[in-house]
Amino acid sequence: MCRWKSRQFTALLFAALAATAVGAAVPLKIVGFDDMSCRAWSASKDDAEQRALYVAWVRGVLSGHNYANQSQQVSAISSATVEQQVNRYCTEKPLGQFSDAALRMSDQFSGRNAAITK
Repeated sequence: MCRWKSRQFTALLFAALAATAVGAAVPLKIVGFDDMSCRAWSASKDDAEQRALYVAWVRGVLSGHNYANQSQQVSAISSATVEQQVNRYCTEKPLGQFSDAALRMSDQFSGRNAAITK
């Protein structure tokens, strides 16, 4: 499929999804780990392999953001910065989810600095 048709199809798909969601607040379905809590994030501090998996997952979320929002992409960001940002989020919100930290990073580092709204 050529690039133009692919973008046209994607725009049509998003329009159809938006039309079905009018008036209905559908919760975001996060595809991730069984335990996405900040407690799990903090516990992975001494488990380099688990922490690396978590950081890779967050970077995947940011890449997904870039795919879905090509006009407001997250700039290049290092794994160390990802880890620092999630650490900060989980320190401020210890009962939170590190998946929320990833979403806030997409807001902050895309230049939008606000949550995506419908």
